[in-house]
Amino acid sequence: VQLQASGGGFVQAGGSLRLSCAASGRTFGNYAIGWFRQAPGKEREFVATINWSGVVIYYSDSVKGRFTITRDNAKNTVYLQMNSLKPGDTAVYFCAAVESYSTYISASEYEYWGQGTLVTVSS
Repeated sequence: VQLQASGGGFVQAGGSLRLSCAASGRTFGNYAIGWFRQAPGKEREFVATINWSGVVIYYSDSVKGRFTITRDNAKNTVYLQMNSLKPGDTAVYFCAAVESYSTYISASEYEYWGQGTLVTVSS
């Protein structure tokens, strides 16, 4: 499966952005999707994950209550709605996929990765 992340940009603290992860190539509904981010000089970290049906969802503590992950299998797309953005959310955001009915918070479990989209939050 090929993944294309988009929707990043520049926003002031307190603002919102919606990221999209569009998939192609295989049956999207068979895949769990995760969002990860990597800030300059830091390791890649887990943000959110959603299972194939959209029922099982997990968030990192740092984004819980501010970010919402959803998916539309008819459109082969997963979304990450990011509200109340903080400067600490500044990073390149990646979406990743794994063919599984489970969900995973470890980056090593994911088989396919998109190219990343940059989110910059100014104070």
